[in-house]
Amino acid sequence: MPEKVSIPLGDKQLTLETGKIAKQADGAVTVQLGETIVLVAAVAATKAKEGQDFFPLTVDFREKAAAAGRFPGGFFKREGRPTEKEILTCRLTDRPIRPLFPKGWYNEVQVQTIVLSADGENDPDILSMLGASAALMVSDIPWAGPLGVVRVGRVGGEFVANPTHDQKAGSDLDLIYVGSETELVMFEGSAREISDEDFNAALRWAQEIIQPQIKAQKELAAKAGKKKRAITVTVVPDEILEAAKALAGDRIIPALLTPVKLEREAAANAVFEEVGRKLVEKFGEEKVTPFVIKDVQYYIQKEAVRALIMNQDKRLDARPLDALRPITAEVGLLPRAHGSALFTRGETQALVLATLGTSDEAQELDTYSGGESEKQFLLHYNFPNFSVGETGRISGPGRREIGHGALAERSVEPALPLKDYPYAIRVTSEIMESNGSSSMATVCGASLALMDAGVPLVRPVAGISIGLCTTYGPDGKIAKYKLLTDIIGWEDAFCDMDCKIAGTEKGITGFQLDLKLKGIPHDLMEQAVAKASQARAEILKQMAKTLDKPRAELSKYAPRIETLKINPDKIGAVIGPGGKNIKRLVEESGCEINIEDDGTVNIYSVSNEGMQIAKDAILGMTAEAEIGKTYRGKVVTIKEFGAFVEFLPGKDGLVHISELANFRVKKTEDIVKMGDEIWVKCLGVDEKGRVRLSRKAAMAERDAEMGGKEEAGPEGKEE
Repeated sequence: MPEKVSIPLGDKQLTLETGKIAKQADGAVTVQLGETIVLVAAVAATKAKEGQDFFPLTVDFREKAAAAGRFPGGFFKREGRPTEKEILTCRLTDRPIRPLFPKGWYNEVQVQTIVLSADGENDPDILSMLGASAALMVSDIPWAGPLGVVRVGRVGGEFVANPTHDQKAGSDLDLIYVGSETELVMFEGSAREISDEDFNAALRWAQEIIQPQIKAQKELAAKAGKKKRAITVTVVPDEILEAAKALAGDRIIPALLTPVKLEREAAANAVFEEVGRKLVEKFGEEKVTPFVIKDVQYYIQKEAVRALIMNQDKRLDARPLDALRPITAEVGLLPRAHGSALFTRGETQALVLATLGTSDEAQELDTYSGGESEKQFLLHYNFPNFSVGETGRISGPGRREIGHGALAERSVEPALPLKDYPYAIRVTSEIMESNGSSSMATVCGASLALMDAGVPLVRPVAGISIGLCTTYGPDGKIAKYKLLTDIIGWEDAFCDMDCKIAGTEKGITGFQLDLKLKGIPHDLMEQAVAKASQARAEILKQMAKTLDKPRAELSKYAPRIETLKINPDKIGAVIGPGGKNIKRLVEESGCEINIEDDGTVNIYSVSNEGMQIAKDAILGMTAEAEIGKTYRGKVVTIKEFGAFVEFLPGKDGLVHISELANFRVKKTEDIVKMGDEIWVKCLGVDEKGRVRLSRKAAMAERDAEMGGKEEAGPEGKEE
């Protein structure tokens, strides 16, 4: 029996429905806003796979061309691998729901979203996230929801819930917020240098907006929800865990406090290799499986790391809780790159390259749900195995790399002058070493590389990650917590939060929150935002010691640009029939030439000589004939009644036989031949644009200037 609930959202209705579609899934809902509709279905396996030692959650999001009434592009006319937008939406949906599954439950879970209808105004990504929560709520899958989701924009100083694509274009904030009934769970997005105070206000405003969604999901679950299934969680037996702690003894603390990452890991592994052998001897291989040894090591290390932080304010690398790791930066390392930077923070290092290209290099986006159709700025992040001293499969970018690149891209983009900038820009970040928050190192390195390339950044951008370690009281609320500035890898793994915030000295430009908890209070988050602001200011000071503003000159290998403005009516003359003129000019000059509909011509060249050739030719092709002006032209056609002379590039005029000389000419070929270069004077232009030229008048004018006589006829007689 279908059940439906609706929530007012501005002048629209947000509708959740279950029991009508995908009824064999454990839980399925459709979510509708405007004419955008998504289906979200959730299924969990009835038992865990043999030997499974992690929670296998898969989230998938797919846009379908048919939802927008379109055909897919490409030869096969069928949707293929997920787009970057689809991958980023999968990550958005995954991160808030993952911490709410039971710990130690390893049954495979899949949450799949299909966009059924796309109106081009309302983005389906928010609906997918809300639908995942609702589908899990009505299912029999154990899950500690519900969650509410909203996209917050700010237009004209006022917050807007779930802005349309048109509203987003005028917004200085794009915040995706996820919360429970009482706490903050996840956020992600970008802003145009928004202040800490305004950012915190947006988070609190979003928490109020999602309350009707929470209520509606509870109502839907009460009407149509299934009883939650009984589950079995996998835990290490207490007797084995206690024995492992006794065997590890006091050796684990010195191992964990080893300053260098790889040495620390090696020291800890050495302790637990011995512990594992002794556990097997004591309890047998059937009880002490590789999974048990792995879980024991994780649990003991986690407990020890958290105890050091919470009880002694001690971190693994001996820093104070609010201290940054040592920062160094260098620019201009790579001679052929247009801009380059090496940014190092502790054991995290990013080598970043900036490349400038023509406007034709901008990326065209094929999206069925609306939004931007072209990207002028691209940032690509790569994470090779050697950056963490490991081997592994070598392939294209995975979901993590795409997500980290997108975070860095939206953090840097607000500082770029893209509106009137004639270049497409690509930044590539190659992670050379990683021990925590390489995406924020990418932001810092990208800012330096762009300034090294001479890109006029409004202000440099930096980013940092803030961590959190907590203990809970008997009431289930946080009793004690410590915030950690610039977390390293094991602090991320064993503690509770990875909150990345990037920005300039003026305000926040990018942000992302990952929690391992079911939620945190807003007061705590405001403290984390303040910590990030303090750290960011220090990083910007360190970066300024290397390069504090964009270079005045572009790299000699970057394309130079000249911008001309021509009459839009002349665009056809420059392009020529079938593109003949423009193709010839590109070949002769070696330049790239882009012509816009308003008559703006951008000429890109790495050669000053080629630039001048292209510039002169375009000015010539678009120049208007001036009555009374003398030109040097080339005879291109011979007729009985005269000759046609190309006096401007691509433009010719008629020299009538009576205007060839100051005497009677019987035959055109007696005076000029094909290919001859002669002087001609413009006598006039008729209403159809046809130009009348005169060789006779031009020669008379030149003779007068030289003080000589007019040209004589073939017999030496004057006419």
